[in-house]
Amino acid sequence: VQLQASGGGLVQAGDSLRLSCEASGGGFSSYAMGWFRQAPGKEREFVAAIRWGGRSTYYAYYADSVKGRFTISMDNAQNTVYLQMNSLKPDDTAVYYCAATTKSSGLLLVASDAYNYWGQGTQVTVSS
Repeated sequence: VQLQASGGGLVQAGDSLRLSCEASGGGFSSYAMGWFRQAPGKEREFVAAIRWGGRSTYYAYYADSVKGRFTISMDNAQNTVYLQMNSLKPDDTAVYYCAATTKSSGLLLVASDAYNYWGQGTQVTVSS
């Protein structure tokens, strides 16, 4: 599967952004999707993940640092996963990557090495 992330930009603290990640190659609904980010000089870190549980059921997981501010969602019809980011802070500044995995355990989805496919990243910069 190929992943194309978009939606990054330069915003001020308190603003919102929505990142999108479109998947191609088929089988989108069978993948769990994740967002990770990497700030300069830091390791890549988990942000959020989501997997489809059938029908209208989705399971979402969040890093503590974004819980309550970010919302992950997926649209199986559009083969797209979204990351709605509200109340952005300068600490949210990073390159954001989307990723896909065939694994489904929530305990695994927080780890970057659980993911088989990665998008190219989109820069998010939050000024104070």
